Amino acid sequence: MAEYPAVVERPAYNEASVVADNIIRQYVDGKFDRVILVYNQFKNAAVQELVHEQFLPVALPRAKKVVKPTTVVTYNNDYILEPGKEAIIEEIVPLYLKSLFFRALLDSVASEHGARMTAMHKATDNATELLRQLTLNYNKARQASITGEILEIVGGAEALKG
Repeated sequence: MAEYPAVVERPAYNEASVVADNIIRQYVDGKFDRVILVYNQFKNAAVQELVHEQFLPVALPRAKKVVKPTTVVTYNNDYILEPGKEAIIEEIVPLYLKSLFFRALLDSVASEHGARMTAMHKATDNATELLRQLTLNYNKARQASITGEILEIVGGAEALKG
């Protein structure tokens, strides 16, 4: 439907906001029933976790209160909204969605960099091991060649003596 390569190459909030606005507009226009973000969540340079997260419609979290460290009581989600639902939907929810989209974008980019860094580290380790093995094989071959030459010289010297 649309491509935004610059958003992924150099993530910036303004460009991500344009993409999120486009997605929100299409959802509001009824082109989508639901929008799911699928991205790699950055844990560390070696670990990235694939995440499926509902973007639209916005799902309100269940309110929980910890009574004791092991007991959780769940309340009904009966919220009082100020200044009102309309103002929240028009102002706060789009800002929340834009920041959620930008976070997912940053997580994906960080995961990609982490995966590249890990791959380059593995490639460096493999190249170092390969160089060590090649050096060892070269030295063994050189030593065998020198030993062979010494044996020829000694054999020739023995033949002249005898």
